[in-house]
Amino acid sequence: MKSYKKVLLAAAAAMLFQVPAMAEETLRIGTEGAYPPFNLIDKSGEVVGFDIDIANALCEKMEVKCTVVTSDWDGIIPALNTRRFDFLVASMSITDERKQAVDFTDPYYTNKLQFVAPKKSDFKVDEESLKGKTIGAQRATIAGQWLEDNLGDVVDVRLYDTQENAYLDMNSGRIDGVLADNFVQYEWLQSESGSDFEFKGEPVFDNDKIGIAVRKGDPLRERLNEALAEIIEDGTYEEINAKYFPFSIR
Repeated sequence: MKSYKKVLLAAAAAMLFQVPAMAEETLRIGTEGAYPPFNLIDKSGEVVGFDIDIANALCEKMEVKCTVVTSDWDGIIPALNTRRFDFLVASMSITDERKQAVDFTDPYYTNKLQFVAPKKSDFKVDEESLKGKTIGAQRATIAGQWLEDNLGDVVDVRLYDTQENAYLDMNSGRIDGVLADNFVQYEWLQSESGSDFEFKGEPVFDNDKIGIAVRKGDPLRERLNEALAEIIEDGTYEEINAKYFPFSIR
């Protein structure tokens, strides 16, 4: 009988030690993985970038384990809403249209839209100078929407599945310029493939708020907001910012 009691006590103790591991919360971070320097897949196959560093810092503050799931940009909101992941950190602009499908946290950075074109080109950003030019942008982005709304009857708007493919076409001369996020363009201009290109004109839109998306009504939004405030307050955000940019993007 004593031996049997010892076995029961040992089993109960083992179960107690297992509970914390079993109870650990795991959240899935959704992102695109094709938008450097914010989110991209490196040579080892790991998803990295500013967005991922911010997301991981938030997970640490929330004391949860997080994994990363990638999705094509065109289907990234449906992927969130069909529970492929729990929150979306992919440099997504907060818009009224998107707010009908998802909830957003407080902004974690502020974006601008600016044209890039070959250094040698006489590329001005007024409507008269742009008339007849072919301008690229990523599909389902603020840049693509801005082009269609403001210059749709002036330029030939060409939309791409990824930002990288827009750059490839501009490099090959198939389009005259690209409109995209200022900070993404900045990163690309520092690269070898972007060395023959430059910003053209001033930003055409400079108050694009970028947020983290969650499913409608998900209380995770408030937890993310609290964690975001903490990483801004304790300097973690500033450290991540400095890793990617020599200026603040907040």
